[in-house]
Amino acid sequence: MGEPVRVVVGVDVGNSTTEACLAEVAGDRADRVDRLASSLTPTTGVKGTPANTAGAVTAVRRALEAAGRPSAVPDTVLLNEATPVISGLAMETISETIITESTMIGHNPDTPGGEGIGVGTTVALAELGGQDGPVVVVVGAGADFDDVAERVNRAVADGVDVTAAVLHGDDAVLVVNRLTRRIPVVDEVSAVDRVPLGMLAAVEVAAPGRTIRTLSDSYGLASTFDLDSDQTRQVSPVARALAGNRSAVVVRTPAGDVTDRRIPVGTLTVTGSGRSLDVGVDEGAEAIMEAIRRVAPLTDVHGEAGTHVGGMLAAVRDTMTDVTGQPSSEIAIRDVLAVDTLVPTTVQGGLAGEVARENAVALAAMVRTSRSRMQAVADEIAAQLGCEVLIGGVEGEVAVRGALTTPGTAVPIAIVDMGGGSTDAALLDRDGRVSAVHVAGAGELVTKLVDSELGLEDRDAAESVKRHPLAKVESFFHVRHEDGTVQFFDAPLPPHVFARVVTVTPEGLVPVPVRTTLEAVRTVRREAKRRVFVVNTLRALAQVAPQGSLRLLGSVVLLGGSALDFEIPAMVADALAPHGVVCGIGNVHGTEGPRNAVAAGLVDVHAGLAEPVGAP
Repeated sequence: MGEPVRVVVGVDVGNSTTEACLAEVAGDRADRVDRLASSLTPTTGVKGTPANTAGAVTAVRRALEAAGRPSAVPDTVLLNEATPVISGLAMETISETIITESTMIGHNPDTPGGEGIGVGTTVALAELGGQDGPVVVVVGAGADFDDVAERVNRAVADGVDVTAAVLHGDDAVLVVNRLTRRIPVVDEVSAVDRVPLGMLAAVEVAAPGRTIRTLSDSYGLASTFDLDSDQTRQVSPVARALAGNRSAVVVRTPAGDVTDRRIPVGTLTVTGSGRSLDVGVDEGAEAIMEAIRRVAPLTDVHGEAGTHVGGMLAAVRDTMTDVTGQPSSEIAIRDVLAVDTLVPTTVQGGLAGEVARENAVALAAMVRTSRSRMQAVADEIAAQLGCEVLIGGVEGEVAVRGALTTPGTAVPIAIVDMGGGSTDAALLDRDGRVSAVHVAGAGELVTKLVDSELGLEDRDAAESVKRHPLAKVESFFHVRHEDGTVQFFDAPLPPHVFARVVTVTPEGLVPVPVRTTLEAVRTVRREAKRRVFVVNTLRALAQVAPQGSLRLLGSVVLLGGSALDFEIPAMVADALAPHGVVCGIGNVHGTEGPRNAVAAGLVDVHAGLAEPVGAP
């Protein structure tokens, strides 16, 4: 008679989630493995530390419940050798719009009034009357729109050339509708009291659906204010910051009213191959990644003290010290991903909270410690569940063996596990050897890029944009999806989504808090995914591929939560197609999709099923 049937649970403790695979194992080798259930739960604590115990126990119990055995005690629980990987993110702005010798208002109110461009000297509403040249009226807080219109009409009747107006309130349309002479009016200027009087100013309002043309162009500003070439160069940031607005105000102020200022940008020192290189963050992502390639393999990275970058890298080391007990002096940054991006930045010298899209570099850094504390996790799980708990295998090795249960796969096989903090790759060759690598940057970095580039300041909204397709609500009864298809509804849509860009979630339409177009949001989302997941997949696979050649890989299986994304797998497959690589989403045991590969691989290796994989 064969050995009795044993209940075995493989548990994969990941950066974000903990997965379990429950199976009955009969026989002493490959007689039979009957997989009964799987489960998924959030990881508790930092991966590879004792805090993982609660999440692992929960995953085991949920798997038992799913199998209809809530009170059963497994014979053996198998844990992955989960090495702590700590990732940190930083965003360093490397350019800044500075307004010198000009004050700018270009905050794009929802309802500017009138149309066209008006140029004149700024004058307060109370002082309006008797001016000889063209004037721009500045209206303070609390003014009634009827009074404003009546005063302007009276001044125009007296021969004053009123060319435009700037209002504190939101009454631009109401004022314009009562004027005998229609002029461009910009409203909702919260700091209207800071608009300098007696200065030459220009106000431009574009027609609905259009954007300003003159004040958003450097030479348009030069023509408007009669500037020479040096002055045009000084005010070019104004034009750049106003691009895409429907309305704007520019006031020429005396030299020195607004002083120039430069943001200090940090320097990275990258070390590897017995040498170190310094690279400034302001040189951009390409220069940073090139420096890392030149010193490969990377052994450590330090950031300049007193900068955002230096603080971020120090925080990563401090976190690792807390969870492992290693002194910070022994902890090294093992990988860095730099990504060029654009972020909305407050314009220095603006009067209404104006922002401009400025160049920035996003950095993801990763520490991988040599000290695993999984034995402490195993001991605690054994005490809580009352069963044998073993550390069953190294993550990369068992992951590729679990991925091999995907129908249509064969050796050699490579995997890419796309998680939250890191992107991992592993290769199993024909001789049964496994090589693995972890690189910094994954889902969390994509979320940060989306959040920053769209100026959301809302992580949940950024996650929704990352995870779900977009649509534009064009009426109360229909939306146009990002692929161009139109969907109609029998019941009217809620008012709060009308005319908005929305994400299409299983719970319904969720408005995205931006004023930009659907196409612009989609571009930000796809570019963020490409710059993180596509770039990381290629560089991780190049490190495990034979001779560094992707053409020698054979096939690549995508694993992890991000492999469930509605567009990332296709983007990665397109990038690998020129190398002749077969790429697709994992389907562990033909049922689990891209999840559960490590947990299922632990069970198979324990049962002896995975051993023949290395055979030629």
